[in-house]
Amino acid sequence: MSKARTKVLHFGVFEVMGPQVGGTFSWTHPRSESIDYMNVDHWIRVVKILEESGFDFLFFAGGYGYPIIDGDLPEVAVTRGINFSGLDPDYLIPVLARHTEKLGFVVTQSTGLDHPVQLARRFSTLDHLTQGRIGWNIVTGASQNAVAEVFGHDQMVPHDTRYEMAGEYVELAARFWETAWDDDALVADRATGVFARREGIHRVEYDGKHYQTRGYYGAPPSPQRTPVLFQAGTSPTGRAFAALNAECVFVQATTPSRTKAAVADLRRLGIEAGRAPDTLKTMAGLTVFVGETEERARELEAEFDALQTDEIVASLYAGNTGIDLLALDPDRTLRQVLDAGGPVGQMGTSNIERFLGDDAPTVREILEQLRGRGTRGFRIVGDPTQIADQIEQLVAETDLDGFLIEPVFQPNDLEDFGRLVMPILRERGRLRDGEAGNTLRARLTERPGNDRLGSAHPALSAVTVPV
Repeated sequence: MSKARTKVLHFGVFEVMGPQVGGTFSWTHPRSESIDYMNVDHWIRVVKILEESGFDFLFFAGGYGYPIIDGDLPEVAVTRGINFSGLDPDYLIPVLARHTEKLGFVVTQSTGLDHPVQLARRFSTLDHLTQGRIGWNIVTGASQNAVAEVFGHDQMVPHDTRYEMAGEYVELAARFWETAWDDDALVADRATGVFARREGIHRVEYDGKHYQTRGYYGAPPSPQRTPVLFQAGTSPTGRAFAALNAECVFVQATTPSRTKAAVADLRRLGIEAGRAPDTLKTMAGLTVFVGETEERARELEAEFDALQTDEIVASLYAGNTGIDLLALDPDRTLRQVLDAGGPVGQMGTSNIERFLGDDAPTVREILEQLRGRGTRGFRIVGDPTQIADQIEQLVAETDLDGFLIEPVFQPNDLEDFGRLVMPILRERGRLRDGEAGNTLRARLTERPGNDRLGSAHPALSAVTVPV
């Protein structure tokens, strides 16, 4: 290929501690072992594959939501394990960190379910236990109708209000991490019996609209202090939030042209917020069917597609948006939901708005588009060289900085990608040459020693960060 190959790409793996990712059905396939998600040895095998292959991080989605259709949990979600059943990966991370040295870990935590000090201590602990390899995927919630019910709330918090709350939440958490302790406050000197310098411990006071605090933060500073901040909102409000707060943004992969526009918009918003262009990494989901030959890759794709149904698609979409596609007129667009005063605007706005443009598809076409795709991003198929070519082509067309591989037959397809594709990308100069540093932040920014969030981050622009 003749195009320039100068951009170093970053690769993560998108996972859940559940039967499978992406709202698709594949755990019964002979190549898949994802049903072993309750077994720690399964995950140890996964992270060893990723570290040996050169992946940057393992990402865990998660939450308390599940699909709801007509006010209840649909049968297909239970019988097929579609976005239902899952464990908390937070407790898995320290175990996996003991079996790796470089691989980062990103876990999802909502901003609306507890106080920022609780989340702050959780991530300080994880950053210590991983020696600076932890990231926080910031979400304002998913399957909000189900979450509201299971937490006993009377109603969902409006979409824009959730982001308003999230802005305060991140700002306060960052103050706990970055301002509560001086760098030299922790002494831990056995000879003198001094644990910490009192003058190096600072009171955190915050009086926001949604969150308040007046007190001290007891967790000593970790290697990164603040976990690497990830975010995936692609609604207008979500993009504005990401541009202001996130260090790495997961961009919705629909078409290359739309993804390119989303990436450009995020970079523009970041610059308007006073951030340097290189402080915002963008990534998208990528489903890969790779085989030693193109023919074998096509066979794997066909076997996966044969497992999918409209009921699976509808269950997933309802869990994300509150809309039951199978209850709608298949020959009309989603506009019919708006016309009937449906739930558009409070949950899953990205997956609604993408189907409401001038070229809006019919419900039947939406089902066809999402079958076998679910919440997955781009899909590519081919032999190793073809896959590497397609990845580079996507980068050229979108300006993305990397991809999250979304497993289909995990962990065997991850092993195939690492064994067959990563060496080609490394040979082409698309992967890091050597190590940028030990922390996740240093690896993602390609700057050795760049372990800290930095006082220039908008969440800290109004406060003094101790050094």
